[in-house]
This record gives sequence, C-alpha cells and structure tokens, in this order.
Amino acid sequence: MSSIAHELAKKQKEISVSEFFEKNKQILGFDSLTRALITSVKEAVDNSLDACEDAGILPDLMVKVEKIENNEYRVTVEDNGPGIVKKQVPNVFARLLYGSRFHTRSQRRGQQGIGVSAVVMYGQLTTGKAAKVKSKISDEDVAYECELILDTKKNRPDIISEDFVIWDRQHGTSFQINVKGKYIGGKQSIFEYLKGVAIVNPHAKITFVPPEGNTVVFERASEQVPPPTKEIQPHPEGVELGELLSMAKYTESLKMTSFLNTEFSRISYRVARDICEIAGVPPDQKPQNLALEQAGAILEAIKKVKIMAPETDCLSPIGETLIRKGLKNVLGSVKAEFYAPPVTREAKVFAGNPFLVEVGIVYGGQLNREESVQILRFANRVPLMYQQGACAITQAIEAVDWRRYGLEQRGGSGIPFGPAIILVHVASTKIPFTSESKEAVANIPEIREEIELALKACARRLKTHLNKAAKRSKAKVKFEIVQDIIPMIAEKSAKIVGKPVPKLAGTITKIMNVVWVDDEVKPDKNKHHVSVKIFNYTPKSQSLHLHMLVPYDKIDQKTLKEKPMEVRDGNKLTWEIKRLSSTEIFELTFDLHGLSQEQYDENEVYVSGIDAASVIGVEVLPGDWDLEHLKITEEGAPEEGEEGEEGEVDYDDGAEAIKDEE
Repeated sequence: MSSIAHELAKKQKEISVSEFFEKNKQILGFDSLTRALITSVKEAVDNSLDACEDAGILPDLMVKVEKIENNEYRVTVEDNGPGIVKKQVPNVFARLLYGSRFHTRSQRRGQQGIGVSAVVMYGQLTTGKAAKVKSKISDEDVAYECELILDTKKNRPDIISEDFVIWDRQHGTSFQINVKGKYIGGKQSIFEYLKGVAIVNPHAKITFVPPEGNTVVFERASEQVPPPTKEIQPHPEGVELGELLSMAKYTESLKMTSFLNTEFSRISYRVARDICEIAGVPPDQKPQNLALEQAGAILEAIKKVKIMAPETDCLSPIGETLIRKGLKNVLGSVKAEFYAPPVTREAKVFAGNPFLVEVGIVYGGQLNREESVQILRFANRVPLMYQQGACAITQAIEAVDWRRYGLEQRGGSGIPFGPAIILVHVASTKIPFTSESKEAVANIPEIREEIELALKACARRLKTHLNKAAKRSKAKVKFEIVQDIIPMIAEKSAKIVGKPVPKLAGTITKIMNVVWVDDEVKPDKNKHHVSVKIFNYTPKSQSLHLHMLVPYDKIDQKTLKEKPMEVRDGNKLTWEIKRLSSTEIFELTFDLHGLSQEQYDENEVYVSGIDAASVIGVEVLPGDWDLEHLKITEEGAPEEGEEGEEGEVDYDDGAEAIKDEE
C-alpha cells in the first residue's frame, strides 16, 4: 500500500491557471459558438471603454466582425483610448490574471484580469492563429504592433512578431483575433449587446460593421465622460472574519486603532477606540497579534457603533437623466408611450463593498402587449446577455407583485407581461458574479433587497402615470359626451316648447361634478412650454393649493404671470388658488429654458386642500408638502407593505422613492 501512495504522489503536480481555463473554457463564456463570438467582442469592448474613461476620453469605438470561412470569424475592436506602452502590451493581452483592477476597490468593468487574454487563448485554441495588437500612445510618432499567443504552460505571452508601424491615429489601440464562432441576430446577438452598451454608456460612440457589411452607428447622446472613480478602503460593514484576520496579519500599522483607521473606510480614530473598547481589545495591541476570538469581538463591535454610509465617489452610476437619455437615444424608434423617471438608490454595502442600484422602465407605444416584458440587465455599465434565470436581477423582478403597478402577472409572481422594458443596473466596487463568465449577479440578500426597492419605486411612478392617463381619458370621454348630447337635447326641447335655449354650464357642472386638472409640456428647440389648466366642473366655488416639482431657476420669469406663493429647495413651487368659481378655469403657463427633453418631458403636479374624490388628472398631496417624508399613492394615502427587515419604510413622494435612514 505504501508503494501505491508513493506512485500516486509522483503523479500529483501543479497546473497553471491558463491550463485550467484552457481545459474549462466554458467557465469563461466559451461554451457555444454563438456565445463565444459575443464574449470575444464583449471582453475587447469592456477593455476599450475602461481605458477611454480612465483617460477622460469620450470613447469612439469601431467593432468589426468578418466571416473568414465555415465557423471562423475575425473580430476587430479599435478605440481612441490612451494606448498601451510597448512593455505592457503582451502582458495585457496574453497573460491570465494580470491587471491592475483585482485589488482595486473602485468600479470597473474588468475585475479579474482574465477577459481579453481568455479571448486570445480561445482564438489560438480553435483556429491556431495568433492575435494581432496595435497600440499608439500620444507622445510617440509610431504605433507598436505585434502578433502574440498565450503560452498556457507558463501563463506567459509568446510574441510571434513585432514591429513599429505608421498609424494615422493620435492614440488608441486595435485588437484583432480569429475565433471559431457563429454569428446570429435576435435577442442574444452582438448587435443587441452593443445596443445595451450604448444605452448605459450614452457618452460612447460605437460603430458596428457586421459580416453582411451594413454599418450601424450608435451615436453618443452625451458629451460628458463619467467622473473618474476613486479607490477606497473596504467599508467595515459585512467584512468576513477570515478577511479581517488576513488584513491584520499583513498591515503595516502598529496599533489596532491605526489599523482600523487606515485599512477601512469611514472609521475615524474615535470610532476605532470605541470599537476596541466594546470588543475588549487593547487599542495599542499589535494587529498581527489579533486572536480569533478578538477578531470576532471586533466584528460584533462594528455592528454596535454608528459608522457613516460608504463613499460614493468609488462608484460610477449612470444617473437618472442619462438613463432616460440613453434609452430614448437607442430605443427612439420604438416610440414608447412613457419613460418612467428612473430611480437611483443610495449606496449600500455587502461584504465591505459599496454598491447601488438603478432602475428605469419604458412603457407602451409599439412594445408588444402579449409577450413578457423585456429585461435589460447591466452590471458596472456592462450588458448581461446570458443566464437570465440565475441572476439576482431577474429573481428580484419575479418577486415584485406587478399587478399592483398595472402589468399582468399570472399567478402573482414571475416575469410580468405587458408592453414594457425594465432596465436594472447594479454598480459596485466588486460585482458578485455567479461565475467567471460574468453573466449573472449572485443572489446576495443586500443586493436583492435594494433591487426590489428600486423596482417598486420606479413602478410606482409608472402606476401614477397609468392612473393619471386612465382618469383623464375617462373624464374626457364623459365630458365630450355631456357637451355633445345635452346641448342637442336642450336645443330640441327649446324648439318644441318654443322657448330660447337655456344656459347649460350649470347643468353640465352638476353632471360632471369634478375639478379637472389638465397639464401639458411642449418641447420647442431650447425651451419647454408648460401649461396647467384647472377646470371647476362642480356646482360650488373651490379653493386649493397647486404644487409643482420644477426647477425655479430655469423658468423664464417674463412668461410666468402667476407668481408662486412659495418656493422650497429651488424646485418645489406652490400656488394658492383662493377662489375658483363654478365653471371657472384657472390657467398657469410659463416657459423653461436650459433643459433637454430628457431632463423635463412630463410635469409633476399635485394639489392639496381639496377633497381627493373630486379631483381628476393629478394626485392629491395630503397634509403639508414635505416631500422627503411623504409617499403619494393613487388613493392619496401611504402604501402598505413596503416595510424592510428592521421596520424601515420606503417613502415615495409620487416622483421619487426615498428610504428613510432614521
């Protein structure tokens, strides 16, 4: 038996990471010919966008896919980024787990240093051909060009040829690879992937040349590069025991207080002393001497002290304005009825990593009413094309009761049906993917809860719109019928009895018995024409307050004849209507300047001081106008069932969902 053990021991040997992935290429997203081609494009595009944004350059990308023969395709991705210095080109493109982002706590598309090198490995494995890279930096006159492969035994680049060439670009990088794949159209295609990239990266211009040669250009919708993200230390909330012990072992700090202060974000020296005191750990103790029991006590103490929320400058959210602008820019041909104001949640933490969730909903128009809604999933501005069912984003969508918000949902769970597109973006310093192929977000409770809250907040905005449209349509039909039929009856009756036609305003008012609020926005080049009309179709005089959410500094004061009685926070305007007689009409009009159509395409109007049952067209604002601590629903009362695990209530003002942190 001893000899057998020795024989087995001789067979045991270390394998390189590249050898492992070479034999398990499906883990990296190369499990089918279709997916392999998309993955090859995706990894190169991710690298290009990251490089451009790191340098503060508006991305201008060219993606070209050419069919060579049978199932062989040549993929070329070219960018206008800062370029790569000659020494680093081979390592960047042909060495797995090599990069600058794995240990960096700031939002990036690439995280592991695997992506584009895996494409090179897959290309040489399936076609036997080397990758070609050309890169030029701004302070050099010529570009460096090389052909290379990945030596999977050593996980090192093997340069086949290299040279300096003339390239008419000032700076940039070109990556070309031959891979075995299959080009298709439809939902899971390169075109759909690039369309998704354009939606959540509205600052990028992308030119796509497919195999059939019909060039498609996704023009940029924004001229602003996202602000650069800053690297931070891990947030103490959610840090694991083993990670804390490892950090303590390798820190250069000499005391526990300085260790907690320097190795974690949001821990001051005062908070560090409080943590040590609660945990019973001497503040002057060397971190390297931290025992297992002490580490556990430190983690428990962290839960008991008040620590600030994580920094947000390590994240790069798209933002509500650009989400809407990106959707309209790419989906404009769909001619949707309504783009719900997107929701961006406040940053939260999982396992020491800050993250936030953004949601947008598109509804109606030419979208199919009989099919399930289209789900657009994104992580760190990257579209997720596969493994939809395994993703926390999809699972959160399935858990929401969409019947409450105007969409059909058979059985009260699952993906809803209806003419809608649901966009969800998760931004984090570390996205917890389910695998190295980075196609699905893991079901982390903290992330799942935030996605659900964001979905509900955005869905409430959709519901408000649908209710408003339905009430308006119903009142309009009723009013038109009354206006047409009653005058006809009055005219014929008067003719029969030989008397003059009576005045009908009072009669129509009694039949309608509502206060009808009608508002409209008309974009016109660099301005918006805004109008709000209040019709008193009740038999008595009415008094009320009219409220609008609109940036006061953007209003052309010359066009504003009715001045508001109150302006709060620069955008909460209130008008007092002391007396509106029966059949009288109040009209408020003004122009807005300096706002794009995406920034202001629908009025947010509320009324107060009047019975909710008698108003059609807008929501009634109950109580004082305190939008930070008020949730408006279609009934004009706070919704139920939005309570979190610790009794925290998600408040919504009808225009913005705000989680009460207190």
